[in-house]
Amino acid sequence: MKIDIVSDVVCPWCYIGKRRLARALATLRESEPALDVTLRWHPFQLNPDLPRGGIDRRSYLDAKFGGPSRAAQIYERVREAGRESGLALAFDRIERQPNTLDAHRLIAWAQRENPARADDLVERLFRAYFVDGAFVGDADTLATLAADAGYDREGAAALLASDALRDDVAAADERARSLGIQGVPFFVFDGRVALSGAHEPATLLDAIAQARAPVTQAPPRQ
Repeated sequence: MKIDIVSDVVCPWCYIGKRRLARALATLRESEPALDVTLRWHPFQLNPDLPRGGIDRRSYLDAKFGGPSRAAQIYERVREAGRESGLALAFDRIERQPNTLDAHRLIAWAQRENPARADDLVERLFRAYFVDGAFVGDADTLATLAADAGYDREGAAALLASDALRDDVAAADERARSLGIQGVPFFVFDGRVALSGAHEPATLLDAIAQARAPVTQAPPRQ
């Protein structure tokens, strides 16, 4: 089974959605231990117009939510959903809001280098930003996270120092928007069933079941 996931590394619901998907797949593997699942990550920049060096988090919250107090109210619901998924989201640790182009380039590179480790890299990117408050717009930080996930640090650093895969990421982002994707996470199961949002595991399992159901042939016309 192939699962395509459109997401951004600064989207808290994407992190929650990733955890809920993991729970759904764990449940599925209880009855199908040999189930082979391939996850493919696709870019979607929530803030593509941010400068490459990012901006101060306070300035970002002022512009997006009208200030930190309003943001705190909104994020409390997200924190609660995170806690239910075993995540201790620490929004107060975030000091800079990054442009995520380089993070998406790194994920695209990782999926070409070793697809089996890409999910671990994505997990580390989410955790670095939402739990540790790391600035995931920094090339050195990104290269370190790649190395922690088992990739060659020098290779990751060389990628980030170049413009490689910028056009690929931009094209993939534009393709997602042209297909009508306006928010993330967005899941596509086996190219057949699409689901938008960080749904509970039961809903994800229903979508997976629909995607795996046999295709019924329409009766011939009389």
